[in-house]
Amino acid sequence: MINIEKIPLSRGVININAIEINGLTKNFKTRKAVDNLVLSIKKGEIFALLGQNGAGKTTIIKMLTCLLTPSSGDALLLGDSIITNTEAVKQKINVSPQETAVAPNLTVKENLELIASIYGNDKHIARAKADKMMASFGLAERAKDRAKSLSGGMQRRLSIAMALISNPEIIFLDEPTLGLDVRARRELWNTLSALKGKITIILTTHYLEEAEALSDRIGIIHDGRLKALGTVEQLKTAVGKTTLEDVFLKLTESEGSL
Repeated sequence: MINIEKIPLSRGVININAIEINGLTKNFKTRKAVDNLVLSIKKGEIFALLGQNGAGKTTIIKMLTCLLTPSSGDALLLGDSIITNTEAVKQKINVSPQETAVAPNLTVKENLELIASIYGNDKHIARAKADKMMASFGLAERAKDRAKSLSGGMQRRLSIAMALISNPEIIFLDEPTLGLDVRARRELWNTLSALKGKITIILTTHYLEEAEALSDRIGIIHDGRLKALGTVEQLKTAVGKTTLEDVFLKLTESEGSL
């Protein structure tokens, strides 16, 4: 596995681990979906987890979000174990799934207020938090519009705002710009870049240019194993390639062709 130990982090990223993964493994009958994963992710870092379909990314995320129990190993999220302290972990995280998770017949503001109330806020605090998130995500002008009337890009923006309204310290973004046009994708990139250093973001994406534009570091998963870890430039240098696409293709070749 290519692992670059000296990691230059972006401004605002604190040199404290938000996630410490130690020997995380998941078996499904005879198939090992995740194989002895060891990985640390810094607090305030945008970390991109890349891999082909079936590489193990989704299984990793499900284990880290306490939706799936590991076969062995453990992970600490801000000091709490996903094995022994799942409720504490869940209080610190949130997820923005690949499928846009909005209530189509509710307005933008109603969607945000609903999620805030689910997390225990009274109506006054929920309203204030909704107003703050709409301002932060450029949604204020559409506050009274039903979510189903929004463009795909605006719906994705609302979905992420809904995931953030609980003030998580770690957020998992699964293919956040899937299906968006170029302009909507760039606008969402700007929104996510503004969060760098303020919250730990775990990003899964098939858009390599997205990972390159947003991430502090990249982990490449293949056949359930971490094949490489480092910044984009470090990976290019280590593999001897000039593009992230070439790095990815090289590292995810079958074992017999390496």
